[in-house]
Amino acid sequence: MEADLSISTTELNFDGAVKYHYNKFPPINLDYGKLVGQLVKATDAIARYDQMLKSMHNSEILLAPLRNQEAVISSRMEGTVSTMDEILQYEADYDEDVASAADIRSEVIETILYQRALKNAQKAIESGQPLSQFLLKAAHQQLLSWGRGASKSPGQYKIEQNYLAEKNKRNILFVPVSPERLQEGLDSLFKYIEKSPDPVLIKAAIAHVEFEALHPFKDGNGRIGRMLITLMLWKLGVITAPHYYISGYFEENKDMYIDSMRRVSEHDDWTSWCIFFLGAVEDQAIRNLEIAENISSLYEEMKIKFSSLLASKWSVNALDFMFTNPVFRNNKFTNQSGIPSASAARFTRVLLDNGLIILAEEASGRRPALLRFEPLMQLVRV
Repeated sequence: MEADLSISTTELNFDGAVKYHYNKFPPINLDYGKLVGQLVKATDAIARYDQMLKSMHNSEILLAPLRNQEAVISSRMEGTVSTMDEILQYEADYDEDVASAADIRSEVIETILYQRALKNAQKAIESGQPLSQFLLKAAHQQLLSWGRGASKSPGQYKIEQNYLAEKNKRNILFVPVSPERLQEGLDSLFKYIEKSPDPVLIKAAIAHVEFEALHPFKDGNGRIGRMLITLMLWKLGVITAPHYYISGYFEENKDMYIDSMRRVSEHDDWTSWCIFFLGAVEDQAIRNLEIAENISSLYEEMKIKFSSLLASKWSVNALDFMFTNPVFRNNKFTNQSGIPSASAARFTRVLLDNGLIILAEEASGRRPALLRFEPLMQLVRV
């Protein structure tokens, strides 16, 4: 749910628009009798997923693809369409300076910026930073640091009223909190996150819908709001590693997602929203568990194959590099894998001959060949 309407309000149709729920946060009318069944199922599903995380000795290597999936899907929900292959090829070709990627579609760079903003927010929390307004503003600043977003006040709260509209941008669906009341609303939100005794999954549900209703930024609110879910679940101890993402379910059920959020403000119906959110948590935890198990199984299978084919003490280094960089330029493998260059060159030939990596793009002039670790890509494409 993102919007940036700069046209005159006289041109907008507010018939049927839902307005922000002033003085009704945090909710006092949650019906736990209706919630408890779904809360138990969601808690159980995410606990099973977290057990998988705990059993992984290298979850950052194995589950980094889930973060790329989240970047692709969460961005796609806002009309920014890119593919996993495009994102990974970008990472194979460019460094941190997005300005050097003048020939790349803007949608790809915007998705990359979401991935980096999420990763850096996770690193900040890992280094001891609190989950705070400052953290989200820093993520927002990076998210909108290039291209279309650069003109939309990166890292700054809105100073003019924003709206959520239908695709024609004339019929208004929702009027977020006014700029004059925004800081008060954000202070209440982060006080709730820090102090509320509500179960963490309920807290995440309520915090997400409140953030979206506040809509504090000129643009990028949907992506930052979904990022907040992952950061909360990790920071508050529901998951032990920052690799749980929920946008896949929200995208598949986008109309229900938006309608459930609107009913919070329109009818003070926080309970139905929480039930929807908990169902999303359960469903996505089951999916994420399956993906994580498949990735882990693939890693163990490939460890045996790489060891047999490469017959080298560097075989695990090669495997870890390819799980971290499933699309890569040949020179990057040679120079950054930590493997002696002669061995790296031999590994590439052997893995190509045995079909474990495929040639995605021939070498051309000074540009090295682009290679793809297809067994992993088949598991994580969205």
